[in-house]
Amino acid sequence: MSQTPETLAHALLDAARKAGADAADAIAIAGTSLSIDVRGGALEEAQRSEGSDLGLRVFVGRRSAIVSASDTREETLRTMAERAVTMAREAPEDPYAGLADPDQLGIGADPATLELSDPAPEPDPAALQEEARRAEAAALAHDGIRQIDSASAGYGAQSVHLAATNGFSGGYRRTSRSLSCVAITGEGLGMERDHDGDNRIFQSDLRSPEDIGDSTARRALERVKPRRPKTGAYPVLYDERVSSSLIGHLVSAINGATIARGASWLRDALGEAVLPDALSLIEDPHRARVMGSRPFDAEGLATRRRAIVDKGVLTGWTLDLANARKLGMESTANAARSVSGGVSPSNWNLELTQGTQTRDDLIAEMGTGLIVTSMIGSTINPNTGDYSRGAAGLWVENGQIAYPVSGVTVAGNLHEMLRTIQPANDARPWLSRVVPSLLVEGLTLAGE
Repeated sequence: MSQTPETLAHALLDAARKAGADAADAIAIAGTSLSIDVRGGALEEAQRSEGSDLGLRVFVGRRSAIVSASDTREETLRTMAERAVTMAREAPEDPYAGLADPDQLGIGADPATLELSDPAPEPDPAALQEEARRAEAAALAHDGIRQIDSASAGYGAQSVHLAATNGFSGGYRRTSRSLSCVAITGEGLGMERDHDGDNRIFQSDLRSPEDIGDSTARRALERVKPRRPKTGAYPVLYDERVSSSLIGHLVSAINGATIARGASWLRDALGEAVLPDALSLIEDPHRARVMGSRPFDAEGLATRRRAIVDKGVLTGWTLDLANARKLGMESTANAARSVSGGVSPSNWNLELTQGTQTRDDLIAEMGTGLIVTSMIGSTINPNTGDYSRGAAGLWVENGQIAYPVSGVTVAGNLHEMLRTIQPANDARPWLSRVVPSLLVEGLTLAGE
């Protein structure tokens, strides 16, 4: 009998019961990955991997332990279960640990309707190499591009199955196709680089190599001979490439694990305004052909669409079962896990309300300020929301782009920043986080 993720997951549960576990859940992943790197028009590196990964979580009363392996032999499954039960018996009790009740289980959408897997055959390595070569050639066709740091194409496929002793059993297959390029311009200490890429579930949705190579080159050339503007308070436009980082700080602050620890600058903000009144933040794990989609979470609860922020007002936390129990609430079906790690809350697909103005409209409206196109490092005070990040981008004067900028620091407070963001209408709808360029007024810029 062939071993599939489903049969492996159930075999782990059987082994856990025999080893003395009161309850258990198991995740099994069978995956294939292929990556090709090109330099100077020739193959530089090719990697391929195939294998299975197994994760088992067992409960002995309110004590739990997690073990993982990549060996699928029967004796390995038995040893995993025995070790997990032994570890659990020595672990401290956790009053909030435990599987979902059977009436909490479900599958929120038919995996087939989510289109998580491309039915097209696995691409040939030669085809991936040709895509990477074409992206490199398109970037090198631009005057001023001295070399390509990397041009890469890749493919991945995973079959995932989750099963638990509470009766849950569900799985799905996911594929991915990627293409990326990094270009370098300038010489010596004046060298600058930038990148572009695309990552899709379906090969047919992937942007062309020429588009990616051309965009990479233009981005790199925009960074030539950067300057540092004068220190002061200016409007800052977070380009669509980096704007999701602002929303990322918000969703990190409403993560149930952070809230349960009391270590969040939004810990008292439930039911209060955190964004402008016209903006909502929607989580939708059922968008077709999107990387963050899934029919159920890592605890077997049906995923569902919800408004995290509704017309500016924060409506709830992001919760798995354990953190929901700690807070006296219900899980939002946002549990995530790897084969070797514990369960924790995580957000799926997010979409912020878009504005009516274009990015160029906002640039003209800025007057004088900074367009941030890349960010380095992060200093966020988790209790106050004080924000400081290194940035590079483009300086705007009189509503027009004047020169490139690097080596500056942007600072503010996330409470105030998020309450005043002004969105453009340029978000890419196929991303897992659909966030347009965001204009923020009056941030402190540390430059010259």
